[in-house]
Parts: sequence; structure tokens; C-alpha cells
Amino acid sequence: MRGIWDRRWLTNNGPLHDALEQALCAHLRVRHLSLINNGTTALTIAFRAFELSGEVITTPFTSPATVNAITWCGLMPVFADIDPVTLALDPAAVERAITSRTAAIVPVHIYGMPCHVGAFQRIADEHGLRLVYDGAHAFGTEIDGEPVIKFGDATILSFHATKLFNTAEGGAIVIQGTELKRRIDLLKNLGIDDEITVRLPGINAKMSEFAAALGLANLERVEEERRRRSEIAEIYRARLMGIAGLQIFEIPANVRQSCQYFVIRTDNRLCRSSRDALYENLKRFNVFTRRYFFPLCSTFPFYRDLPSSDDRNLEVANRVAEEVLCLPFYGSLGTNAAHRVCDIIEYLLET
Repeated sequence: MRGIWDRRWLTNNGPLHDALEQALCAHLRVRHLSLINNGTTALTIAFRAFELSGEVITTPFTSPATVNAITWCGLMPVFADIDPVTLALDPAAVERAITSRTAAIVPVHIYGMPCHVGAFQRIADEHGLRLVYDGAHAFGTEIDGEPVIKFGDATILSFHATKLFNTAEGGAIVIQGTELKRRIDLLKNLGIDDEITVRLPGINAKMSEFAAALGLANLERVEEERRRRSEIAEIYRARLMGIAGLQIFEIPANVRQSCQYFVIRTDNRLCRSSRDALYENLKRFNVFTRRYFFPLCSTFPFYRDLPSSDDRNLEVANRVAEEVLCLPFYGSLGTNAAHRVCDIIEYLLET
């Protein structure tokens, strides 16, 4: 921070901004990455960079940011159902939703679970569609040793304060080519090339030096945070797996997970408590969980009248939205507190 004040360079692609871009490329093993002021803006700029128009197929089981970014770019969101195991977009449902107006597919690596990247690439190639991944939960996620953010035309990352790696507010767009990187860098800087040249109708979406400084500090600690969360995950998994009606959201063995969330699902046919009752009862013990993602984006007043929002089109998503619960999951929670959370859940569900 002292260096920022000494240089009097607070924003506009300063040295810390550039240092963080390089450090993240090395850490995540990608060639090109452009820092953005937040993940939602990153999605918006990605859509603008590809000059999309028409319809974009995405999931209703996601943050409002995913769908709202589509709308802000003048595109029409089209919802498709999700896979009951991965909870990400179902490729078969996506294929059924494609029309002559479809321009892109926007899958979400939900909870850091990789989408069916091979199937989506095949669909995109066959239909000439752009493939933009929302990787807000996928920092450091790998499939068979390959970073999941390398797939598709672009992947956006979120560095919001709630994420494993954060800059308080921030995000990034991961791309493969130098020309696209150049275009995105112009778009996030009002299209300004030099003092007198404006090449594109861009917006101001640059990351400040303060955010970059926090990012550089946090990047040094992210693997230790991941290790601590992994210990907590093992406790949750071992303690909760045997409870009737509870299902652990499992990441496959060939996936290095992001450790962003630890998710359980309630089977209302077997569980002594509904998800919502468990959510409320845990508050009595000062255990605060999150119902990510409830309600579905397709139920929002401005989306619910879309044909693709029909409940019959989203049967799996509607069921899952009533089942999922994200438990407290951060390194400083500690193993003792993790056991205490399990004690409380056992008490609530087994008595």
C-alpha cells in the first residue's frame, strides 16, 4: 500500500495490476488473462467482445449475475435444465433449446464442479456457437490435471470477497488468443488506445491498484487456505455421510476442486427435516448457511414469463433448488468448530 501512495498511481493498469495478471497466469497455468473490476462486468465484457446478438442458453441454477449480464448486453436468456449429478447445465437440454437465434452457450461450473466440457464443445462446434463459461466458483479447478478455465472461448472468474481467492471486488476473463486479449483490454478501458485514440465503445471496468495489492497478498495464502478448507471438508464428509436423507455433493476423484463451497442436499422423502427447516433451525445455534441457489433465476419477476422458465422445462433445477445447503466453509472456522457444526446437524436430524 505504501508503494501505491509513493508512486501516486492508483488505477489505470498500474504496476500492481500488471503484476497480479502475470502472477495469476502463472498460478492458474493459462496464457492470457485480463483483470476486471468484478465478475459480473467480466461476463458483460466477454459477451461484448464476441459481438453477440440473439439468444444465449444458460442455467437458472446460478447467481443472478450470470443471467443479468446476458440481459444487460441486450441478449435474450434461454433457460435449460441441469444435470441431476453435476448440477451444471445438461448438454442434452441445451441441444433441445438451440434455435436459429442462438448465439452462445453459458454454462456455469457450479460449486467448482466442472461442466461436461467435451459435450459442450462438440455442441458449440456443430452449431457454430460461442462457448463462454461462468467460472466464478472454479478458481484452481482442474480436470485430469488440466485447468478447467482453459476450455471454451472464454471463462470468467470472480474475485469477490466471498471467494476462495479474492480482491474484495474483482474478476477476470481468461482467453486463449492475444488478439482477443487486446480487444478485451480496450473494452475495459473505455476503448482508449492512447491519449488521442479511442478504438472501441468500451466501458470503465479496470481493476484498481488497491484491489490488485490485496490480490497479490491473498495469492500468497490461497493454497494454505485451500489446505485448511480441505481438512474441514473431510470432517463434514465423514460425519454427515451416514445421516439418513442427507446427500453430500461429491466432486469426482479426477477433479481438483476449488474448495469454494461445501454443499449438502436434503432428500425430503427420507430426511427428518426439510432444507428450509434445517436452514432456519441451524440459525438457533448461530450456524449460518446459504441456500445457493434459491430461488431460481427463472422465477424472478423479469424472467418468469419467458417460455423457457416454465417449470416443466426445468424439473431438475426446481427440485435441486429446494434441496441444497452450503455449510460454513472457511479456513479459520477450524476443525473443532467443523465438528460442532456436525454435532448440531446430527442433533437436529436424528432426534
